[in-house]
Amino acid sequence: MAYIAGVGNTRYGKVEGSSTLSLASEAAHLAMADAGLGVKDIDGVLTGYSTTLPHIMLATVIAERMGIRPVYAHAMQAGGATGVAMVMLAKLLVDSGQCRAVLALAGENRASGQSRDQSIQTLAQAGHSDFEVPYGATIPAYYGLLAARYMHQFGVTGADLAELAVLMRRHAGTHPDAHLRTPVTLDDVMASKPIALPLRLLDCCPVSDGGVAVVVTREPTGAARVRIRGAGQAHLHQHISCMRDWADCGAAQAAGRAFAEAGMTTKDVDYLAVYDSFTITLAMLLEETGFAPRGGAGAMARDGRFGVAGDLPLNTHGGLLSFGHCGVGGGLAHLVEAQRQLAGKAGARQVKKATTAFIHGDGGVMSSHVSMLLERM
Repeated sequence: MAYIAGVGNTRYGKVEGSSTLSLASEAAHLAMADAGLGVKDIDGVLTGYSTTLPHIMLATVIAERMGIRPVYAHAMQAGGATGVAMVMLAKLLVDSGQCRAVLALAGENRASGQSRDQSIQTLAQAGHSDFEVPYGATIPAYYGLLAARYMHQFGVTGADLAELAVLMRRHAGTHPDAHLRTPVTLDDVMASKPIALPLRLLDCCPVSDGGVAVVVTREPTGAARVRIRGAGQAHLHQHISCMRDWADCGAAQAAGRAFAEAGMTTKDVDYLAVYDSFTITLAMLLEETGFAPRGGAGAMARDGRFGVAGDLPLNTHGGLLSFGHCGVGGGLAHLVEAQRQLAGKAGARQVKKATTAFIHGDGGVMSSHVSMLLERM
């Protein structure tokens, strides 16, 4: 059995003077303190990648900085799904007895450590080198194509998607570490400048500095007895031009494997933590994983179903759309918020009933999927 024994995060936004190492290690110390553990207790270190510090051995670089001597360490790459994938591997490591306590961490200074053009150029490399990148496509453009198809097929409007942006901003307003906290209205989203139509600026997540960390242990270490009950992955394609069915991107398969391992169904879930790089990402993932009818995610947000007082609270930290996106740490922050909700440590954001949580990470252009189910013991 594996427990999320401790979690931590830094402030998100533009943190001048920060670096990949400073943000990741700050979050790691917060997570270890939350778990009641010290550096000497950590015997596994997992991290992702950093575009501002593209070292080929980032896990041992971080371990060296923190004075950790792990028996198992390496970096992983699954795009935005990397954070949940790291915690899934940490579960396997403690379940198998390879490690007692694994630190999964990520941090990056994307907002202050690189220019806008550098950021666009780096992210554009996710496209196919022969059939996509040469035509100048960017990540928002790929998701814009998906949004256009989705809206056409299900009769969804831009205002329906905007409901999700308004909700995420409302949630971020209650989190002191969120990047964007000023409330926005439906009209604000619809009036924001076009980025890759039908997606507008407020349909897109910001580029942020930030760090996040999680400690996974074989035994619970304190009052936060939150265990990982199931996890699953699916990877059906990498590039959008190789996507066989835009409405079956792999999210349902990953979720199905997680639910099968946990012995649960969607009806057993109290809290949702779902990747939301764009409003269309969130809508497609909620619907493919079975938490909303096809074309109905925006309407559910409008009806209050995903609010703190709703029956399926969603991304109460504000998600990538408003809490912020610092690369691998962006997706990992969803899991941190889910653990806090289940541990009863979410403060003003605390939902009334949170015994179980469903988490989903998405990497690339709906390419890599990792689902996880948490349960408060």
